[in-house]
Amino acid sequence: MRARRHLAVVALLAALLAVSAAAAARLDLDEVDDSEVLEALLAVDDEEDAAAPEDGGAAEAVRRTQSMVLVLDNDNARRAVEEHAELLLLGYAPWCERSAQLMPRFAEAAAALRAMGSAVAFAKLDGERFPKAAAAVGVSGFPTVLLFVNGTEHTYTGLHTKDGIVTWVRKKTGTPVITLQSKDSAVEFLKKGQTFAIGLFKNYEGAEHEEFVKAAIAEDEVQFVETNDRDVAKILFPGIASEEQFMGLVKSEPEKFEKFDGAFEEKAILQFVELNKFPLVTVFTDLNSAKVYGSPIKLQVFTFAEAYDFEDLESIIQEVARGFKTKIMFIYVDTAEENLAKPFLTLYGLEGDKPTVTAFNTNDGSKYLLEADINTKNLKEFCLSLLDGTLPPYFRSEKVPEEKGLVEKVVGRTLDSSVLESPQHVFLEAYAPWCVDCEAISKNIEKLAKHFSGLDNLKFARIDASVNEHPKLKVNNYPTLLLYPADDKTNPIKLSKKLSLKDMTRFIKEKLQISDVEIKESLQTSDIKIKEIPQTSDVETVVAADGVKDEL
Repeated sequence: MRARRHLAVVALLAALLAVSAAAAARLDLDEVDDSEVLEALLAVDDEEDAAAPEDGGAAEAVRRTQSMVLVLDNDNARRAVEEHAELLLLGYAPWCERSAQLMPRFAEAAAALRAMGSAVAFAKLDGERFPKAAAAVGVSGFPTVLLFVNGTEHTYTGLHTKDGIVTWVRKKTGTPVITLQSKDSAVEFLKKGQTFAIGLFKNYEGAEHEEFVKAAIAEDEVQFVETNDRDVAKILFPGIASEEQFMGLVKSEPEKFEKFDGAFEEKAILQFVELNKFPLVTVFTDLNSAKVYGSPIKLQVFTFAEAYDFEDLESIIQEVARGFKTKIMFIYVDTAEENLAKPFLTLYGLEGDKPTVTAFNTNDGSKYLLEADINTKNLKEFCLSLLDGTLPPYFRSEKVPEEKGLVEKVVGRTLDSSVLESPQHVFLEAYAPWCVDCEAISKNIEKLAKHFSGLDNLKFARIDASVNEHPKLKVNNYPTLLLYPADDKTNPIKLSKKLSLKDMTRFIKEKLQISDVEIKESLQTSDIKIKEIPQTSDVETVVAADGVKDEL
């Protein structure tokens, strides 16, 4: 077991170090020190596997590495925070997949900060191995990136990218805006390929510039850049005309430039950046999922497809997305990534065996499905209807059953015809296959259906509410028992699942005013015998297990 774990760690490190070495080369970092920083940050500590270096040179390298990257444990974690004015900490667990994904990005960010001359110290903590230390410094999950500035903790909640971490750290340590004075510095800055906001201000003065700086401080993820030289600004944003002051957003994608046309006020600037910082089509990952869910753009269109299928669709999606910028967010999910795609597809009852376009309104949880072919015309109409509120929501449904039994099977598509539009009284059981209590209740419903089978104005039905949905069926727990009177289908009566078979029989008799004569006639065709219960006008009230008052 231990050998397998060791081999897995070695394989992981080999892959991560290859990525990080390439990143370090692109950054033109010092070959010795920075490669040691990267290696030390990426290494998964295992003191039982570690071997002491035999030669003095190797020992010296280890000492240099340890001085650059602090390895925290139960003894030194709190002290490290107190002794360093600025400390960037990665809390991880060796088994955590997201930790493995973040490690190379964190290491690249640390190396980039070092190359910039940042005074930030770097540290890592195996929170599983040292839970006491993790609790002491605020690591409560994996992975966690924390920045301590004079002992004050800042939790990183941005995108798990090198640029995102670097920008956030620089802003928290006193560099909210980068000033570029020359064309050469602008050219060098562009080589980083990151998303940034550019501001052109004469003499860096005035109320507008103050609002720009305020927005830069408040916005943690996007780097703000300023210049007072129009020629420098044009290198960064070629579309600048003759404006005295200007602001725009530059992204590393084909749809690269977004011009700000609002008032130079902090709130307006922040809204502009927040609405425009994502690309035309965002590739959904485990690392950016929180940002997608938390986007201020509440209408979101998802495309689910294998990578090779999406290549054929990407131009269509991008073309339509251009017409709905800042109004609808477009997201691509690779269905090969089951951990990402399956939870979404399950909401629709879909398998993901072909390219699919869906939509969500994160304001109210409504979901939608493009049931036509995926082409420019259909997708545009789908988005227009989504935007103006005329697109009908999608509700999951099983296939319409071919036969009707004594207890009729109802699905999402037949709830209207079988229940809401039926001229009969309908007793509906909403269940789920995995529900522990449902089996016993279902047996009682079947007995009731036999008992009242001679009545033409009453029928019994059941619906698997875990895979069937309807806008007028709200099920919060299982099983849910509902009686729909023939004359008022809009106000079904909820029964407690604690009721006995005898109690349910009495309930039905009283609420539907079924006479003893009718009951006796139906009993003649039934296999069960229930003691006759005197009819009464008094109605008891019981409280269901979920705390909702129900009538008996």
